[in-house]
Amino acid sequence: MTVPGIHISPVLAIIAGILVLLMPNLLRWIVGIFLIVWGVIQLL
Repeated sequence: MTVPGIHISPVLAIIAGILVLLMPNLLRWIVGIFLIVWGVIQLL
């Protein structure tokens, strides 16, 4: 279940998402949550 054009490993996506969540910005929260969810789905 890969997304065309996106080549990010699930673990890196989760780590990146957590790092983004450290930034106090609503848009970054949305992107961070998306990255974490996407990474978890890839691991399943």
